[in-house]
Amino acid sequence: MHGQRELADFLQNLRARLRPEDIGLPDYGDRRRVPGLRREELAQLAGVSSSYYTRLEQGHAVGASPEVLDALAQALRLDEAERHHLHDLAQGARRRPVGRRPPEECADASTLELLESLGDVPTLVSGRRGDVLAWNAMGHALFAPHLDFSAPQNPDDRPNLTRLIFLDTQVRALYAAWADKARAVVQNLRMVAGRHPDDDRLASLIGELSTSSTEFASMWADHSVRPCESGVYEMHHPWVGAFMVAQQSLQPPQNREFHLVLATAPRDSASQSALRLLAQTVSAGRAAVANTTGPAPAW
Repeated sequence: MHGQRELADFLQNLRARLRPEDIGLPDYGDRRRVPGLRREELAQLAGVSSSYYTRLEQGHAVGASPEVLDALAQALRLDEAERHHLHDLAQGARRRPVGRRPPEECADASTLELLESLGDVPTLVSGRRGDVLAWNAMGHALFAPHLDFSAPQNPDDRPNLTRLIFLDTQVRALYAAWADKARAVVQNLRMVAGRHPDDDRLASLIGELSTSSTEFASMWADHSVRPCESGVYEMHHPWVGAFMVAQQSLQPPQNREFHLVLATAPRDSASQSALRLLAQTVSAGRAAVANTTGPAPAW
């Protein structure tokens, strides 16, 4: 029933966003008692009966065919990410919960080798829930220098990117436009939740954040979806000051649920100089520790 409710809420939210004038319908002003389109208007646009669409929005209908879903997507003017999410939710509504614990996530050797080969490019490996499975020295220094470098090695202590963005004050302070970064993370997390409705750990994370952060709860209730593939952010780093980076999320071929998150800056820019200074700071810190306590730590 939970999957059907998610599908119903998504459809209701999308219908409320679409204005009558967007599709050439008259707007009757105060006489229109609902935001966006009426159910019967959307049903007519999609070529389905009003009663059937009403059951979909009420969470009482399952088995919507791909053709019906595509018709609804076209009527609602969905983009590619939203259309895929609609199909994922419909598939989840048909699925019975399996009730088994998902396998522990672990970055394989080839992914870790790729991570280390990137050298001074700040990079981390995240699992499908946003847990940090590994990071290189620069990734740790850029994204969360106040945390223990070895934290990703212990599944019980792994930092979670969404949790850090919303609940860690030092990570929040890294982003000048924090709300833009937070919204991108939530939109991506909604897509993941649509693909994995039976992931109890993911559901627990969403529940925790909804309770702990009113900002997360508000963004989650918006039902917006978009893959967090790239973005340009101004960062205020405690070690090297302010600079701009392009954050990109790449999927290693060994596991399409994992992501390599990289941060880069344009060549010969002030931001690239800041990243170089950060790399020098990391290198100097490792050397200082090595001179006093033996082998240098990974950061």
